[in-house]
Amino acid sequence: MERQVLESLLAGDDEASVIALATLRSGATYWVGDRAQPAGQHAGVFKRRLQRMRMHGLEPLGLERAVQLVREHGRPVRTGLIDSADRTWTTLLFLTEDGSALVACAGWPLPLVVRKPPL
Repeated sequence: MERQVLESLLAGDDEASVIALATLRSGATYWVGDRAQPAGQHAGVFKRRLQRMRMHGLEPLGLERAVQLVREHGRPVRTGLIDSADRTWTTLLFLTEDGSALVACAGWPLPLVVRKPPL
């Protein structure tokens, strides 16, 4: 998928889309899968990931809403990732099966687990 096409899909006004677009425009790398997977499969996987993130004190931006939107979409979705150039933020994308529209997106800071330095 071309960068310009992805930018046009991120034209929403929700906070996760705004951050994803700004991250992409600031030199982020991105990847979009070629194959779609069932929406229910993605919703289940990312619902569990959301629960695990919360157990570790992390509240990912828009992930709960993304899981809901993917489930409501009900049709296969393609996934993608946008990683900030400085590797401090990642955005998860859910696109329609043909990649023509954004179903939902969510983001969170990296690294996921802050580790204490060794003594």
